[in-house]
Amino acid sequence: QVQLVESGGGLVQAGGSLRLSCAASGSIVGIVAMGWYRQAPGNQREPVATITSSGSTNYADSVKGRFTISRDNAKNTLYLQMNALKPEDTAVYYCNAFRAPTLYWGQGTQVTVSS
Repeated sequence: QVQLVESGGGLVQAGGSLRLSCAASGSIVGIVAMGWYRQAPGNQREPVATITSSGSTNYADSVKGRFTISRDNAKNTLYLQMNALKPEDTAVYYCNAFRAPTLYWGQGTQVTVSS
């Protein structure tokens, strides 16, 4: 089992920044990829950014150039630095981790961007 706990969400004005953290614990050896997803009210959960164990990253077009995903293996923590936030970034943000054959999810953290 892998446990994931997100933190760092909150209320911020448009144009501001937030950094989300996701602390992983449990059977973390063998995690091959981690990522951030988000879900706004009435919408489906969508991918935001992913990072593999080799460090390869991928971003949704809507966040490219504004968000940066990173991981600190020594701290077993995944980060999402979010800059130039927009009201449309408002959502619950979830981190996940893939350790075959299971995809694990955190409980989510709310990000609200006011205009």
